[in-house]
Amino acid sequence: MGRSPSSRLVGRSLAWLLLCAGALVMLLPLAWMACVSLLSPEKAGAAITAGDLLEVFPWEPQWQNYSQALREMGSDEWRGFRDALANSVVVTTLVCAATVLSSSLVGYAMARVPFRGRRATFLMMLGTMMLPGQVTMIPLFLLFRWLGWVDTLLPLIVPAFFGSAFFVFMYRQFIAQIPEALLEAARIDGMGHMAIWWRVVLPLCQPVTATCAVFTFLWTWNDFLAPLVYLHSDSQNTLAVALNSFRNQYGGLRNVHLLMAASVVTMIPCILLFIAAQKHFVEGLTRGGVKG
Repeated sequence: MGRSPSSRLVGRSLAWLLLCAGALVMLLPLAWMACVSLLSPEKAGAAITAGDLLEVFPWEPQWQNYSQALREMGSDEWRGFRDALANSVVVTTLVCAATVLSSSLVGYAMARVPFRGRRATFLMMLGTMMLPGQVTMIPLFLLFRWLGWVDTLLPLIVPAFFGSAFFVFMYRQFIAQIPEALLEAARIDGMGHMAIWWRVVLPLCQPVTATCAVFTFLWTWNDFLAPLVYLHSDSQNTLAVALNSFRNQYGGLRNVHLLMAASVVTMIPCILLFIAAQKHFVEGLTRGGVKG
């Protein structure tokens, strides 16, 4: 028997209340950081010490904190921030593109190209997900040092061209549900595997591609360990490493407003990307088949 309208209304109201409460809890740290970034040095230190939420609210916002924080993020005014921003943009863009292309191509091969040992290869690839990154860090460093890539952006970019096991699994599961009749029609038109992957399969995988791009962007943009290991020059630093150097140089309560301002700036691209790709991102996580 179906539930009564009143019980459904109560259930929806409770669900909305829980979702709103969870959203407020998740947004509170971001709002706190944005508010502290607009305070004066004295008020920022006093607000953090007192722990009063009313003291944190910027009644008189100090917008110059952002320009001051970005100017001081390096040995030369603005140059340190510009170099770190350019490095982060280059690395993140290339890694996202390489991960999407390589993972989707391997996922298509695992789902639609019959070859001997395909299942064993797929299981072996999934087994690599059980290895933590710290296990392969030293061998990879020795390899990149032998290649002469240390203190360059290549160690951060080149591995992405070999795909990601997690995203290969996602693409493989999604592509396996594409109707075979659609791919057979493409073969009748004279397409090979590469043409089918590029012109038929990849456009259908927009939800998975959005999920892969968003996750890869967030992981790469906020990655701190890999740039710290492979990059030694200040001119090669990414924003995550530059922000950590800024924290070490301008730590303490006297400069917490500058640290929060710099942190907000580094988070803006992640927030904008998630808002832009939210629809496809959620669809990629929840969609179980292809409409047709």
